[in-house]
Amino acid sequence: MAMTDTYMATEPPREDIDALPGAAVLEFGAPWCGFCMRAQPLIAAAFEAHPQVRHIKVEDGKGQPLGRSFRVKLWPTLIFLRDGKEVGRLVRPDSADDIAAAMRAIDRGEGGVG
Repeated sequence: MAMTDTYMATEPPREDIDALPGAAVLEFGAPWCGFCMRAQPLIAAAFEAHPQVRHIKVEDGKGQPLGRSFRVKLWPTLIFLRDGKEVGRLVRPDSADDIAAAMRAIDRGEGGVG
């Protein structure tokens, strides 16, 4: 796996996310969002060291059930998952180091990141 460059226009159902095995990062945002665009190089840098972590990039917006189920309010929001369970989140990350630290934790199966 590697970082996904484009947002999914159709979001996966929450049940599919809850059933994911292993480490995954769920990214909520929008392609026109300035905060999201500024975060992309930081996210890409973190994924370089963790290519085996699944990246699911979801275009969020008003009334989107997946984002609401995770109580996303600001973009980008990165949800760090281990075996389908949220173990941490970063909202509007401004450091590749913070993203990489959270990814290391889910990659090793640790909890309590973000």
